[in-house]
Amino acid sequence: AMMEESKLTRFQRRYLMDCVKRGDTLPLQCHPTSSKEPVPTAPAFSPAVCQPSRLSAKPHLRPAKVCQAGDAYAREKFKPQARRDLEKEKRRLQNILATGKDVVECNMKQTLVHTKEEEIPEPDRFEELVNEVQERKEFLAEMEALGQGKKYRRIILTEISQKMREMEIIDKRRSKEVREIMTKDFPDGKSFFP
Repeated sequence: AMMEESKLTRFQRRYLMDCVKRGDTLPLQCHPTSSKEPVPTAPAFSPAVCQPSRLSAKPHLRPAKVCQAGDAYAREKFKPQARRDLEKEKRRLQNILATGKDVVECNMKQTLVHTKEEEIPEPDRFEELVNEVQERKEFLAEMEALGQGKKYRRIILTEISQKMREMEIIDKRRSKEVREIMTKDFPDGKSFFP
């Protein structure tokens, strides 16, 4: 059907069918009227570089001796390496069997947590609140300068009052802690504060 659609001559059809019967590859060009292939003109460049090598339709199998002679069957030698501390693993297993818990790992995790907490100072929430209130005041001033103050004033003042309330709670808690510390320092249990 493809030969009819491609409008090949009878000679070209016969030539292609012969190639298929023999198992050869199909030619790239099939000359219309004669079985002679035209003599190609000598190219100025080497044909080996420009044209890919043609593969035959029949597969070429290599004999087993040729395959075994190459490095395809050679394996790398296994080189064992210690990936973990075996003594540490032994102690860990002893602890698990003796106590039923992984004591060493728990201690190590706790020490790691403690060191991380000590390294990072806790930010003061009161100072953060002061900065947030200041930012909101600056934002409101900018909006009023742009003529949008009426739109944002109620929202910003509500946020500022919430921050101030949180600051009052922190201040009360701190003053209570200071009173407790001061009463502990005196033997009578009395402090300077009423």
